[in-house]
Amino acid sequence: MAIDLESDTVSRRIELMKFETRHLQGALRLSQEMGWPYRREDWEFAATVGEGLVIERAGEVIGTAMWWNYGQAYATAGMIIVTASAQGGGYGSRLFNGLLEATDGRNVLLNSTEEGLALYKRRGFTAWSTVLQHQGPLTVAVTQDTCDDIRPATILDLTAIQAFDQRATGMPRQSMVAELADVGNVVVIERAGRVAGYAIARKFGRGYVIGPCAAESAQDARLLILAQLSKLHKQFVRIDVYAGDELGDWLHGLGLKQVGSAIAMVKGQRPQSDGPAHMYALANQSFG
Repeated sequence: MAIDLESDTVSRRIELMKFETRHLQGALRLSQEMGWPYRREDWEFAATVGEGLVIERAGEVIGTAMWWNYGQAYATAGMIIVTASAQGGGYGSRLFNGLLEATDGRNVLLNSTEEGLALYKRRGFTAWSTVLQHQGPLTVAVTQDTCDDIRPATILDLTAIQAFDQRATGMPRQSMVAELADVGNVVVIERAGRVAGYAIARKFGRGYVIGPCAAESAQDARLLILAQLSKLHKQFVRIDVYAGDELGDWLHGLGLKQVGSAIAMVKGQRPQSDGPAHMYALANQSFG
C-alpha cells in the first residue's frame, strides 16, 4: 500500500511503495543520472531475483532501494538511489528504513560509495573490506590455460555449484545461483571428480561481467577467469574483486584497469566461508 509522505497538494504527493515492473523505466533513469551503466535488462533481472521499494513523486520515480534475502539469517542490499533534486529531504532514510524492515532482522551486507558511508554507519553498518571495480575493452588476446580440470558446466553440475557457492559465501543462495547460471555462461574447475570452483560470465552494463567466481585458491580463480576471458576478446568486460585477494594487479596487466572502489559493509555478523572455498569475484556490487 502506498504511504503518503507529503500532503501539501495532490500534485506533490509522495508515495513509498513496492517496486513493480512499471517502475523499471524510472529506475533506469535514476541509475543513468548517477552515471551507472545499468541496462533496463539489468534492473529487470535484479527485481526478478530480489525485492525493492520506490518513492514516487507525482507518479515519477525519485528513489529506489533493493534487497535480496538469503535464508533467514542473511540479506544483501543495493541499488539505493535518490534523484539529485530530492536529496536532503529524508527520502534515502525512508527507503532504507523500509529495506531494513523488509530484511526482518537478518544480517545485511552492502557495498557503499563514499557518499553513502555516513548513512550506513549511522544505521550500525561497519566496514570489513574494499571491493575494486576493474573494467575495460579486452584488447589483450587471452587464451585459456591448458588445464584439463576446467570445463563448461552442464545442468547436472548445478547442485554442486550451488553447494560450492554456499561454502564460499556462507549464505544459501541457491535460487540466485540458478538464475545467474540460466542467463550466463558457466565454467567449473573439477578436482578428483568434484566441483572445486566455478565462474559465470553474463551480459551486463556496457558489455559483460565475470562473476560470481568462487574457488579454493587465487590460482584456481585466475584459471576460471582466464577461461571466461578467452571467449570475450574485444568485448567490454567488468570484474569486481576484493582488495585483499590481490587480483587487482593481475587484472590490470590484462588491460582491465581499476576504475573505482566500494566499501564492503555489514550490519550484524558476516557470513563465514566453509573450508578453502572463497568468493573472488562478485556477480555485481548489489547482490554479491
